[in-house]
Amino acid sequence: MASDLDGSVIAFLAAPEGTEQVELTEPWEAVEKAGGLPQLISTSSGRIQAFNHLDKGDTFTVHATVEDTGPDDFAGLVLPGGVANPDFLRTVPSAVSFVKGFFDRAKPVAAICHAPWILIEADAVSGRSLTSFPSLRTDITNAGGEWVDERVVVCSTGPNKLVTSRNPDDIPAFDEALLSAFAE
Repeated sequence: MASDLDGSVIAFLAAPEGTEQVELTEPWEAVEKAGGLPQLISTSSGRIQAFNHLDKGDTFTVHATVEDTGPDDFAGLVLPGGVANPDFLRTVPSAVSFVKGFFDRAKPVAAICHAPWILIEADAVSGRSLTSFPSLRTDITNAGGEWVDERVVVCSTGPNKLVTSRNPDDIPAFDEALLSAFAE
């Protein structure tokens, strides 16, 4: 596993409610252990409410909003899943612009589970191979992406590295791949 992010600041984008907790906390811990500085970004300040599938989990403090910061402040972006999280984020133009900015600046992005929904909205999947929770297969294909059923997919087609995974069971492979992408 990549082990030296050397103080790189990594954005984790999450909606005020609905992020799958383990898809936030485990990559967050991996970034910290590798020497990175994770920052929680949301559409509003305060705290977000995470979920353990359908049950409320812990709350987490937001470091900045999408209106107060941008891709230039970060070395990479992690998009945790949960059904409600990316479904909400893809309806907020400033959140979509925030995500699109990482692609415009050729910065690495990692998305797990349902998170590719916001990638679709940011017009960032066309011509790329990626994976997700299986229910997004048609959405990704309709957006011009190639959906692959693998634990982790690292796609270098396009301006940046895109790391995607299917679900919480894939987190160890997801963490290893995102750390490698962020360390480059």
